[in-house]
Amino acid sequence: MSAPKPPCPLCSGSARPYHRDARRDYLQCESCDLIFVPPHQHLDVAATRAFYDTHENALDDPGYRRFLGRLFTPLAQRLPPGASGLDFGCGPAPALVAMFSEAGFAMRAYDPLFAPDATALEQPYDFITSSEVFEHLAEPGAEIARLSGLLRPGGWLGVMTKRVRDRGAFAQWHYIRDPTHICFYSDTTFRFIANQHGLELELAGADVALLRKPAA
Repeated sequence: MSAPKPPCPLCSGSARPYHRDARRDYLQCESCDLIFVPPHQHLDVAATRAFYDTHENALDDPGYRRFLGRLFTPLAQRLPPGASGLDFGCGPAPALVAMFSEAGFAMRAYDPLFAPDATALEQPYDFITSSEVFEHLAEPGAEIARLSGLLRPGGWLGVMTKRVRDRGAFAQWHYIRDPTHICFYSDTTFRFIANQHGLELELAGADVALLRKPAA
């Protein structure tokens, strides 16, 4: 008898097998379309931190800034002057904080490993960014609900994460080779998230989703 499948970490829906490689299993939620790695195959905190420490991003790296520009540019264009924001999952080099600050926006940073200031999660914001973070979330349902609750009316949640295309592409996808990537989102998943939290969705690129809380 096969072991019971864990529920979806985004919506608690039932899951079915989607893909398997030499290291991990990948399950697909029948309700929200999220593809996720079962919890018993996640790295522990120490191993996760060790893998993150191999990344070599820097605040002033032009290539890194160009990469983040895929999120920064469309979001900054939609913000009113003086908007205040949060970078959720800023990592060891909070380049998005620097970029938005340089553009005249007040910005705070939060990261459970590198900037664990929980007070940053206790105030409302006009915008929240989360670049290359959602794929790492063990409990995306709870985290997205928290972020949505921090947005002021009319506020934006800007997410950068590569999206699933189809089963054939998934099997060859470099994104699943990263052992810290445990959740994978499709267009359908982002539409589910928008509907679940009453947000308006714009897919601004192949790896950028902008979600807006309607103005009061």
